[in-house]
Amino acid sequence: MKKKVTWIIVADGSRARFLANDGPGKGLHAAIAGEFHHDAPPTRELGTEKPGRVTSSVGANRSAIQPHVDWHEVEKEKFSQEMADLLNDAAAKKSFDDLIIVAPPRTLGTLRQALSSKTSDHIRAEIPKDLTQVPLQEMPAHLKDVIAL
Repeated sequence: MKKKVTWIIVADGSRARFLANDGPGKGLHAAIAGEFHHDAPPTRELGTEKPGRVTSSVGANRSAIQPHVDWHEVEKEKFSQEMADLLNDAAAKKSFDDLIIVAPPRTLGTLRQALSSKTSDHIRAEIPKDLTQVPLQEMPAHLKDVIAL
């Protein structure tokens, strides 16, 4: 009988770990070695120019245009897209049978949108929490409601 492999991605907007479980009683181990990091500096550090200026329709007054883009969030979305691409590749290679996503709500939504339909079919559970700082040995306590470790 083929073992059932479950991958767990524990992520936020700038960090991610990929864990795996090979069945009940097998515990957790790294599915992909290491932890992924992405620098997402504050928006004030990402802006390279002063905001544009606009002339008032009445009079000769000019005022600055406030940027409508939060570059910090854009960087977090890029990172989520990269992690989704990694998961999509792994699903295409049949590296896992089930997928559990653990991420804060905003990151969870971004990941969900970026996953292919084939990868989405493998999602077994979603946990809307930031557990990126939780050590590997404490992770089973947080996952006990969604998987038998």
